[in-house]
Amino acid sequence: MQHDQMVYVVDDDLSIREALSSLIRSVGLAVETYASALEFLAKQHKSKVACLILDIRMPELNGLELQSKLIELGQNLPIIFITGHGDIPMAVRAMKQGALEFLPKPFRDEDLLAAIHTALDKARQTYAQQHELDDIRRRYGSLTLREKEVLVYMVKGSLNKQTAAELGVSEMTVKVHRHNVMQKMGVNSVPDLVRMVERLK
Repeated sequence: MQHDQMVYVVDDDLSIREALSSLIRSVGLAVETYASALEFLAKQHKSKVACLILDIRMPELNGLELQSKLIELGQNLPIIFITGHGDIPMAVRAMKQGALEFLPKPFRDEDLLAAIHTALDKARQTYAQQHELDDIRRRYGSLTLREKEVLVYMVKGSLNKQTAAELGVSEMTVKVHRHNVMQKMGVNSVPDLVRMVERLK
């Protein structure tokens, strides 16, 4: 089992939950099933890389409402919707809100498994990007106030002499700060630094 990733199934029909659960486990993926959207929301989900298979029509909170709620909570799980009702307007809404796939029941196992693999790949990319961004923020946070000022001039492409004049310090001081900025940000060139800073915006 690949424990770094998880497939969540939310469907109010027990037989469907069981069928999906055994299908997903059969390809070596971990799975958790929930009988309702509220039950899913009530639990803390630890998996970094995960996707959600979601029935559209459920009592209390339907699939679209759960999708909206997750967006509100900032949880951008890739969602695969399944539905027994050829409900095109709902499908369109779901896709507009970022759903990855929409499978009308009955669907072929291969189609669902293909959608799951696409969803987990997407979740893995999102996690990697988020992880990188957190790392850049952490590195930026380690800069002193003066280093952050020098960084602004570096990104603008100012020469050491110009930066020194603007900040009222010696060129040597600017060089030391530049060196520290490059080291703390973990880059070897100014273009790399510029790209990194762009991602912080």
